Amino acid sequence: MTVGSITQRLNAPTGSFYHRFISRDMLLTELWLRINSDYQQGLTAALDAGDALGAALHALIWSRQHLNEARVLLLNRRHDFVHGEGPEALREALHLEDERNQAAVSRFAYLAFGGTTVEQLRRAQFLLVEVPVAAVLQHLERWEPPPSIVDELVITTYRAIVADDRGSTATFALGRAG
Repeated sequence: MTVGSITQRLNAPTGSFYHRFISRDMLLTELWLRINSDYQQGLTAALDAGDALGAALHALIWSRQHLNEARVLLLNRRHDFVHGEGPEALREALHLEDERNQAAVSRFAYLAFGGTTVEQLRRAQFLLVEVPVAAVLQHLERWEPPPSIVDELVITTYRAIVADDRGSTATFALGRAG
């Protein structure tokens, strides 16, 4: 994607692009932020409803409903676009997104595990972000929605980890002793 291809597709002069955006990377960053904000709304709704499992499944459901946006959000990271500091407003928006993401993980940890210890936060990050994203990536790369079996696998993983957390101290102690 180049500035020329963008302005050509929009049938707009190149100068109008640069009037609104400093660079192509800034456009892509703003696009990524808007998509991430949309994604976060659904995740927040699940967390507000006290539905930790629904929050863990959100990436799969949202990806099916927003395949193109999911490709932009999950196949790229904002660091792919932002090099250097960027404008103050953009830095503030990125910082706010970081805070929202951390708050979502903390809320998820509290819902799923009853607390926010370091271990519970790590498990929450794994269940809320790492497992669902890994589960959809190969499908997004092929421009296809994730099949329903992926939901079943995430649910199984969620249940195993949440159940294991209740005995994590004993499991950890046994693992160290052996």
